[in-house]
Amino acid sequence: MEFKVRRARVTDVGPIYELLKQLSGEGLLLPRSYVNLYEMLQTFYVVERAGESGEICGAAALQVAWEDLAEVRSLAVRAPFRGMGLGRALTERVEEDARELRVRKIFALTYVPDFFVRQGYRVVTLESLPQKIWSVCFNCVHYPDCREIAVEKVF
Repeated sequence: MEFKVRRARVTDVGPIYELLKQLSGEGLLLPRSYVNLYEMLQTFYVVERAGESGEICGAAALQVAWEDLAEVRSLAVRAPFRGMGLGRALTERVEEDARELRVRKIFALTYVPDFFVRQGYRVVTLESLPQKIWSVCFNCVHYPDCREIAVEKVF
């Protein structure tokens, strides 16, 4: 099977929504609304199966949080395609964007920190990311009882 990573399109919002909803149900990430996906669409990449189907197999976004800090958001790969390097390909693509933007540090909040550690990230405390806590986490239904693990990578 061949796959390609590309920037998300408006027509991808439905498949991205369904993917994130599925993984949220599995307890692997937090859900996103359609409105949020449309607002963030230009920050998303998808990995699609090459060929006629163009099936969306995974997605990820990069959101700048501060002048030297960006976040990998909504990294998700459909179950049948996990372990095939698609998550790594998406992570590398958003890291490339972060470097182009001259961001010095990239982070993620995750329930699967081992994946990121294998990509060169290190586990850090959530408190080491005050911009994230006050801009997004503070409004989350899980705050202050967050179970996600913070990981970061410095370029």
